Amino acid sequence: MTTNDNNSAVRFLPECEDLGSLRTAAASCEGCGLYRDATQTVFGEGPDSARYLFVGEQPGDQEDRQGHPFVGPAGRVLDRGLEEAGIGRDEVYVTNAVKHFSFTSRGKRRIHQKPTAAEIDACRPWLSAELAAVRPEVVVVLGATAARSLLGPSFRVTRQRGEPVPMGDALAVATIHPSAVLRAPDRDAAYAGFLSDLRVAAGAAPHTR
Repeated sequence: MTTNDNNSAVRFLPECEDLGSLRTAAASCEGCGLYRDATQTVFGEGPDSARYLFVGEQPGDQEDRQGHPFVGPAGRVLDRGLEEAGIGRDEVYVTNAVKHFSFTSRGKRRIHQKPTAAEIDACRPWLSAELAAVRPEVVVVLGATAARSLLGPSFRVTRQRGEPVPMGDALAVATIHPSAVLRAPDRDAAYAGFLSDLRVAAGAAPHTR
C-alpha cells in the first residue's frame, strides 16, 4: 500500500522510534484533517515490553478530552474483560488505529463518526511504529477499523473473530470493539462473545518471554 507523504503521518515520525519519542512527535501530527477539530492526539499507553497490544478504532469523546486511550465507557468494558480473561493490565499496551477523535456535532454533543479509509491509512505509520517498538506476542484487534488497518480490507471480524492468525512475528486475534457490547440489544450475549475471544488471546501468548 502506498500513501502520499503529504497525506500521511509518515513525515512526522521521529528519527528515534522509541515510545517516548513517538508519543512526543505524535502530539504535533497533522497527517490528516482530523487534528483540526480534535482536542489533542491520543497516543497509545502501556509498557514497552507488553505481551499484548490492543488496537481499537479511535479515541472517543472522553479519550479526546483526557488525552488517554480507553478511559470512557468502552474502556471499562475492556478492563472488565481483561480481568476476567486473566490478562494482567501491566502486560497490555492499548492504542487506536486513528489517533484523533472523528466526530460530528449535534448541539453540544459530539457524536462519534467512523474514520475514513484515507484517515486510517494516513495514521498507519504511528501504529506500525508502535508495533515495532513494543514487539507484542499477541495483537488483539478490536473492531472493523482496526482490522482494516492491520489485517487488510478483506478481513471480516464477523467471520474470523476469535481465530489466531499470523501477523509478522505475532499472532493477531480479532474481536468486536468493546463499544459494540454497549450498543448491542443483548449486552450479556455480546459481552460473553467478547470475553470468549479475549480468552483465546490470553491462551495464544506463550507462558514465558
